[in-house]
Amino acid sequence: MTELLVDSHCHLDFPDFQGNETTYLAAMQEHHVGWALIAGVTLERFPGVLALVERFPNLYAGVGVHPDTEQGEEPTVATLLRLAEHPKIVAIGETGLDYYRLEGDLEWQRERFRTHIRAAKLSNKPLIIHTREAAEDTLRILREENAGEAGGVFHCFTETLGVAKAALDLGFHISISGIVTFKKAQQVKEVAAFVPLDRLLVETDSPYLAPVPHRGKLNQSAWVRHVAAEVAQLRGMAVDELARETTKNFFKLFIKSNE
Repeated sequence: MTELLVDSHCHLDFPDFQGNETTYLAAMQEHHVGWALIAGVTLERFPGVLALVERFPNLYAGVGVHPDTEQGEEPTVATLLRLAEHPKIVAIGETGLDYYRLEGDLEWQRERFRTHIRAAKLSNKPLIIHTREAAEDTLRILREENAGEAGGVFHCFTETLGVAKAALDLGFHISISGIVTFKKAQQVKEVAAFVPLDRLLVETDSPYLAPVPHRGKLNQSAWVRHVAAEVAQLRGMAVDELARETTKNFFKLFIKSNE
């Protein structure tokens, strides 16, 4: 393999990696993974994220508050815009809706999602969308807020082919995680084979969802190569070609130009 991959979604700032970031960055280089994007999950964690992307030139980040975060500072459009001014902050999110873990009136989640969409449109930065058991509302709010003006990616995609088509129709990219390597993940495999090549990204969502052959272990950005290998096989193409195209897609979406 000669082409460099991008891990389009990870959490290198999490405690699992603290103090060993250089080791994981070295593993990325060894496995031909050139860049990674750290998705924001809380405003309280943002200073640590920013410190990492300032320290390592091949790291980028998003700023946002994860939809199932109930405690901590609530984002405003003004706050997101201010934090997104930094040149290494290339996205708004992760944001979206998650009805899996929480119950009751989740209107606060939907309002938070709208806040992120409005900030993305004003900052001209793409959205990182998280949706779990909330696809209908996620798509509805994206349409109501004209989120296609900002664009972005549905990360760690696990929804149906129909939801994938709707996301693509709105102008969004689809990112495939290590779940695609799981034997029973037929729905994800179907989507990975279907998404137009110019709208496809790959990711780890590390430290979660380690791909086969590392399933059950602490995931890391270097292992996005296993995701890429599985997706390439599903699509009947060479891994190098998939790496080249998904890397091009990443820079076109988030950085606006390739490096």
